[in-house]
Amino acid sequence: MIGRLNHVAIAVPDLAAAQAQYANTLGAKVGAPQDEPDHGVTVVFIELPNTKVELLHPLGEDSPIKGFLDKNPSGGIHHMCFEVEDILAARDRLKSEGARVLGDGEPRIGAHGKPVLFLHPKDFNGCLIELEQV
Repeated sequence: MIGRLNHVAIAVPDLAAAQAQYANTLGAKVGAPQDEPDHGVTVVFIELPNTKVELLHPLGEDSPIKGFLDKNPSGGIHHMCFEVEDILAARDRLKSEGARVLGDGEPRIGAHGKPVLFLHPKDFNGCLIELEQV
């Protein structure tokens, strides 16, 4: 059902420092910050030959990333995103197998302008999973 790994997301306490580290220290192609108010984050994508890394930083006091960083002040891996052909079919199959879809269960538009859903980390070995329709 899942396709390729779209990205691994890392919550960071200092977005500018993280961008500089990936660009200068690792020599990666780093995109510009992009605010995603519907998700309460500012994101930066790092382009790799086979996937992306997404840097996440809180956007506002109600950001879910703020809570993550309160528990993990140095930052850390927040989620993995897998591509799916049909997000509604994927959602329905996962729910029928007992997986919990976060929120109201309806896809929202993600940072790539495509529908996304998140799956509860307790159902996937402690890892928050994002599905993105391609």
